[in-house]
Amino acid sequence: MKKMSQVTQQGLNALDQMGLWVGLLSLRLLLAWEFGEAGFEKLHGSNWFADIQDQFPWPFKLIPADINWALATGFEIVGAAALLLGLGTRFFSASLLVLTVVAMLSVHWPESWSTLSELLQGYALTDKGHGNFKLPVIYIAMLLPLVFMGPGCLSADIGFRRFLQRCAALPSDRHLRS
Repeated sequence: MKKMSQVTQQGLNALDQMGLWVGLLSLRLLLAWEFGEAGFEKLHGSNWFADIQDQFPWPFKLIPADINWALATGFEIVGAAALLLGLGTRFFSASLLVLTVVAMLSVHWPESWSTLSELLQGYALTDKGHGNFKLPVIYIAMLLPLVFMGPGCLSADIGFRRFLQRCAALPSDRHLRS
């Protein structure tokens, strides 16, 4: 029984380690694809933010639609590239999380609802008059582990951190300056 417990624990530890490589990488790759696709669509499309500017939450409704459009487009494209590389992962994940919440509240949230049952009808991928906030909720759920756990082992962030730790561990050259 003790041997089985040890084998189970070793297996779970191995899965934990794989999650730091594969799990977080898979989140980054999928989110990079989705946000990159949305950003390039905006880059090559026309600005429709002016039509919904009054629906943006404060303080975004105070910013001109053209600037909001440029910020959203830029953060989606640059954020996608950063997630792909695992560079500045926490910053870009948090930024894309804010962008997703703004999009959900201004575009995907139902205009009116009076019961929880009515609100839950908007938890869908297509808008049938009740909103369609399922995909933004999924994105938020995928971004949160990247904000709190970081990019995972296969990332530029980890490589950069290891480089800085090696630099900090090098002997000081203060004795050469005297």
